Amino acid sequence: MQQLIECVPNFSEGNDLNIIQQITNEIESVEGVRLLNVDPGKATNRTVVTFVGEPLPVIEAAYRAIKKAGELIDMSKHKGEHPRMGATDVCPLIPIANITMEETAVFAHELAKLVGEELQVPVYLYEAAQPNKERSNLSVIRAGEYEGFFKKIKEPQWKPDFGPAEFDAKRGGTVIGARDFLVAYNVNLNTTSTRRANAIAFDVREAGRVKRENGKVVNDENGKPVSVPGSLKAVKAIGWFIEEYGIAQISINLTNLNITPIHIAFDEVCKKADERGIRVTGSELVGLVPLKALLDAGRYFLLKQQRSIGVSEKELIKIAVKSLGLDELTPFNPQERIIEYMLADKADSKLVGMTLTGFADETASESPAPGGGSIAAYIGSLGAALATMVANLSSHKKGWDERWKEFSDLAEKGEQYKNELLKLVDADTRAFNGIMDAFGLPKGNDAEKAVRKQAIQDATKQAIEIPFKVMQAAYASMEVVKAMAETGNPNSVSDAGVGALCVRSAVMGAFMNVRINAKDYEDKNYVSNIIAQGKEIENKAIALEAEILKTVNEKIGL
Repeated sequence: MQQLIECVPNFSEGNDLNIIQQITNEIESVEGVRLLNVDPGKATNRTVVTFVGEPLPVIEAAYRAIKKAGELIDMSKHKGEHPRMGATDVCPLIPIANITMEETAVFAHELAKLVGEELQVPVYLYEAAQPNKERSNLSVIRAGEYEGFFKKIKEPQWKPDFGPAEFDAKRGGTVIGARDFLVAYNVNLNTTSTRRANAIAFDVREAGRVKRENGKVVNDENGKPVSVPGSLKAVKAIGWFIEEYGIAQISINLTNLNITPIHIAFDEVCKKADERGIRVTGSELVGLVPLKALLDAGRYFLLKQQRSIGVSEKELIKIAVKSLGLDELTPFNPQERIIEYMLADKADSKLVGMTLTGFADETASESPAPGGGSIAAYIGSLGAALATMVANLSSHKKGWDERWKEFSDLAEKGEQYKNELLKLVDADTRAFNGIMDAFGLPKGNDAEKAVRKQAIQDATKQAIEIPFKVMQAAYASMEVVKAMAETGNPNSVSDAGVGALCVRSAVMGAFMNVRINAKDYEDKNYVSNIIAQGKEIENKAIALEAEILKTVNEKIGL
């Protein structure tokens, strides 16, 4: 399985697009690396770049970018709102797929060693890559910033992990490490006061603020300042003024979205700002964000309104963007800002990405795929979608306010079934193409024949299992269809009836594909077992459809 890591270097240049372009050109010059996002900030004079790939190409791309940044950026002339200490200020590696944090830390060591020894840049390790926990925190390493670095680097306890212990006036120092996915997030305020923004930041950030009594710092028994923790865990924050927008912001790093997600951070900042007579006007994300973060935010804000959360992914994202004000300062394009969308292989959703007309035309063409299996999955998704629609209408029906959660839960289930069946539309066509590819393998000698035969069998098994999954998902969705026929909005009972017809047809159509593909599979025990299971699902679906239609017809009455 392919190992993937993400690299998010921060370069101390946010205004000169030519310099930024030259740096990102170095990244794109490495085969096997995909540049996902380039996010320059004028006021911070800093650009956050995101790219992904297998470990070795990512290390090579990061090395080239760090080298180029050191050639083009002069830190002695740098000014910006964001804390910084080098041309490449920080360069984290983040495990994305099939790789552990420990393995990622090893690659961070390799990159740091390369930069330190080959480029002669002072390098500090941080987070999971730093064995010395007293200097693993980025803010501790960067304290004093570039201006204080020339003194700090001479202190024995701040000897770089790699590279010379000499102040590099032009390039500064670089921090390289391995960490979990971090979301850089700024909340916009209706004030220009950095001091007030900082006060709010201290209110919410985990580190809080230094305790004071009568204006004096309170120390503990060891003479160290006592801290008053902020209200949010796994949150780092500072306040600053952004001249580009003419407002102050709370600049936040969310280091663990499972502990403090975006929407909770936003609401807490709103609360603390309001206590100080300040309004939050919106927010902005820096770089990329995981899809789940915005879906969770969308659900959170809908639940606060007592609205159904069983809506599409697109609608949840729209609610999140509007509720968080992510489009206040600049347009927010989910396709360019959500990491899963940037990594998605468009070929995996070729059919479901078509227009209705395009899909029908493609089906009608002389190509054998998409065929009955994909169509079965699609009509199943339409059946689940109809049931979900009835649930959403019921959740918002006047006079049924006390039942909104009941229908929201059913709508959410229906949405899940719909999405699963939509994924199987393209999966079925890929399974068919897999069989065709296997038959096209060479068969010139016994070894090639053996490889070809095994490939055909493997592809055939996949072509059995995909429509079987369609059967399972379509039948499972009948739970929502039945509930909507019985207890849903009576004005939409016919929609539930059409949904029942669709999902039953999906089950029966998919079973035809299971059976026809099973004819060519050599493991007859497997075939007997899956056919028996399929027949049971088909019989249950037919019986349940009859029960649902009886209810629907009784309610229609004519």
